[in-house]
Amino acid sequence: MALPLPPGLTPSEVAFLCEMELVTVIPRQRLEALELLGGPLRPLNPPQRSDIPLWLALLLKRQRRANILPPPWLNPHSLSAILDHETEHADTFSPPPRLAPPLSDSTQPVSPPFLPTSTADAAPDALPYHWLELGEMLLEAAADDFEEPDQVRKLLRGLREVRMAKLRSGVEVLDAAGSIKMNGVGGMEVGEGRSFITGVIDGLRKIGASREQQRKDRDAEEAENGYPGTAGDYDDDEMDMQ
Repeated sequence: MALPLPPGLTPSEVAFLCEMELVTVIPRQRLEALELLGGPLRPLNPPQRSDIPLWLALLLKRQRRANILPPPWLNPHSLSAILDHETEHADTFSPPPRLAPPLSDSTQPVSPPFLPTSTADAAPDALPYHWLELGEMLLEAAADDFEEPDQVRKLLRGLREVRMAKLRSGVEVLDAAGSIKMNGVGGMEVGEGRSFITGVIDGLRKIGASREQQRKDRDAEEAENGYPGTAGDYDDDEMDMQ
């Protein structure tokens, strides 16, 4: 018997979506124009920079046909500043990149992974939605394109630990609707934290339902014993005064 699929995306599915992120490459060989599902890709001419999907950049890197330019937020100085912000602000996550305004009133706003938040022109002080998985992929396939790959790995590991601890502690403080703010949380973090977040919320809902059932049982028992509710007592007092 097949087991039901877990809710949400698996880590491998999140990584697959991340491969559509745009990154900047410097081609080492000429590549003719390509027709992709996301739109046409112009010819690659060395040494001109080009923004292409991550999956294609990784393929060209493995074939030694291009070098990948890490986004500015993967610079050790930028990661250190973001890590300091995460450490100093225990209740919030570092702000994500700003969304570009829609082209017109009739168009829908563009969302990840179709935003240039991981190209060479990206903001250096904001982590994009796929920051964790993209950083790990680039370090695995293009470590030689980083100035300090070991330092970047160390900072990414520290960021992941600090943010996951913050996410777990945030579950302890839920609003009345049983929800938690996820502003600035990345895709892989959502996938990894979904299990314990949903578990805590379901537990709180069961506790609330149990308390409500206990209240109803107590009211029913009082009614059987001849103790009317507070509304009935109030009406009887008014009749006596009249």
